Amino acid sequence: MEKPLMIALDFDDLAAVTAFLDRFPDPSQLTVKVGMELFYQAGPAIITDLKKRGCDIFLDLKLFDIPNTVRQAMAQIGQLGVDYVTVHSLGGSAMLKAAKEGLEIGATKAGVHVPALLAVTELTSISDEVLKNEQHAALPMQDQVLALAQMADQAGCDGVICSALELITLNAHLRPDFLFVVPGIRMQEDQTGDQVRVASPDQAAADGAKAIVVGRPITKANDPVAAWRRYQSAWQG
Repeated sequence: MEKPLMIALDFDDLAAVTAFLDRFPDPSQLTVKVGMELFYQAGPAIITDLKKRGCDIFLDLKLFDIPNTVRQAMAQIGQLGVDYVTVHSLGGSAMLKAAKEGLEIGATKAGVHVPALLAVTELTSISDEVLKNEQHAALPMQDQVLALAQMADQAGCDGVICSALELITLNAHLRPDFLFVVPGIRMQEDQTGDQVRVASPDQAAADGAKAIVVGRPITKANDPVAAWRRYQSAWQG
């Protein structure tokens, strides 16, 4: 199975998503990420539409609350039939375990597969300075991300969201089938935007990423299909 390149559908509404996906000859080849902006506007209808197109779906809502609230929310999300979902690892191990329980409850109720649970470690917009001076973390970035990833693994998560800069460390300390999903992916010629810890697709692949997330370099391109193929080629090697 090929490692997925996840396209971040950072659009305002369903109509914009439809116009974007209609440019692809076969959307069933795509793995797409639905984030907060789109889901809060379109709701579960966007998931229904994407499933009809045959897309694999990464629902990226980054839940972060007390364990009971997260469990109940994940019991709803687990019924949608998506493939990946996210929580914040900083919510702690009890919250991560509750998220997994909720997903299993919801998926069982709906008779669908249980989505892979991915824990966000540190956002790719967080720099070492912010980690130290605003989050007041005692650990340097590499050690902070590793500690969060190990906690997520022990709590039952299937993988983590991390930057490419932590991949070598994570691969050395976590099981081979643990998923490392990497946002902040940019070709050298593309702007980094608000991302700080970035890498190219081929660098992420070489360092052990299991999936990458690419948004604006594809969605804002004059020819999104050509941009997707360019990133896909670099990623798959």
